[in-house]
Amino acid sequence: MTSIITELTSRDLIFQVTNQDLDRIFLSDKPPVYGGFDPTSSSLHLGSLLPILGLMRFQKAGFKPIILVGGATGMIGDPSGKSAERVLLGEEEIVANVVALEAQLRKFLDFDKGSCSALVVDNSSWFNQILFVDFLRDIGKHFSIGAMLAKESVKTRLETGISFTEFSYTLLQAYDFLYLYDNYKCKIQLGGQDQWGNITAGIELIRRLRGQEVFGVTFPLITTASGKKFGKSEAGNIWLDGALTAPYQLYQYLINVSDQDIITSLKNFTFLSLEEIGNYAEKIKNKPEEREAQKLLAWEVTSLVHGKEAALMAQKASGVLFGGEISGFTDKLLEEIFSDVPKAKLLFPALAGGLDILEALLSCQSVSSKGEARRLISQGGVYVNNQRVSDQARKLTPQDLASEHFIVIRTGKKKFFILGFE
Repeated sequence: MTSIITELTSRDLIFQVTNQDLDRIFLSDKPPVYGGFDPTSSSLHLGSLLPILGLMRFQKAGFKPIILVGGATGMIGDPSGKSAERVLLGEEEIVANVVALEAQLRKFLDFDKGSCSALVVDNSSWFNQILFVDFLRDIGKHFSIGAMLAKESVKTRLETGISFTEFSYTLLQAYDFLYLYDNYKCKIQLGGQDQWGNITAGIELIRRLRGQEVFGVTFPLITTASGKKFGKSEAGNIWLDGALTAPYQLYQYLINVSDQDIITSLKNFTFLSLEEIGNYAEKIKNKPEEREAQKLLAWEVTSLVHGKEAALMAQKASGVLFGGEISGFTDKLLEEIFSDVPKAKLLFPALAGGLDILEALLSCQSVSSKGEARRLISQGGVYVNNQRVSDQARKLTPQDLASEHFIVIRTGKKKFFILGFE
């Protein structure tokens, strides 16, 4: 079986490690491993999936994963990777976000796997028990100002300004590692490359106070070939919460990954074998227009995040714009697919009594006259829910609804219109 560090390296998932001999160390010792997620919003985003998958990969390799939700550190805000001070959230919002993130993270890991069962902890459960003066005396004295100023997350903020609140964040994350080491024998912390300073601070604290070596592994920041941060769209973050970013929107984002980025994305964000991924490299080379690798990425990630049923619907929805069947959708999904097409509203009795196709075409302004509508139909250029209309006397009925209230009209190859019935 491939060791975990070799596996991560082969998938281009290692940015830094604190000990170059981790493969050998982990062959004989598989201690608990943790990754932290601060509740700065009610959902994690696509970029967060990389450390989540990291915990999943470690669990598959026989390690116990610990998910830390930062109910305490979320009150402060990590300055890493930020150019300005965070807007501090209220306590009620933090608590609500903690609950939401815990529920979200529980979907990804196995909590019934014996000694490798996943565990969720909230660092407010221990920080709320510590007096400020005690923390400064027992923990703060082990951190030199010079060393903290030298950390990249602090250095990059000195010009724009950093408050003592954010400056102290490193101490809190370091103490998290110490607490998890003392109480769960956790010896590995995972994080993004911007977490290196915080991770090494915890490693040094444990060395000073416990005389033990623990380890850190960081993942690279994933950017696209164009230099954009992976998981960012024009509209903002691609969220893992389906209420914020619908499964269809996630699927569409992934199916549009460029050919330059797709193999790396398959390595990073799926559990497919490297051999299978390599086969898709050949398909990209020979038939790039088929986008088979992108379809695979979209299917794998959407299934992981939202389940296979949602992925199937997103897959079906993705084919709609290319002539795929339009039936069995929800109003919400059809509105997402056709967010920028003309829409017309009619009363439901018009449909119940049988709506003349010529009138329907006029209602959605896809034609300027019944004569034009007849010509389009005779030329085979009119479609109801992507099914060609051949009969000029065709009437639309409730059986033609593609969702609760919508029928999709198409003229030509790509001109779509929505008829809504109230």
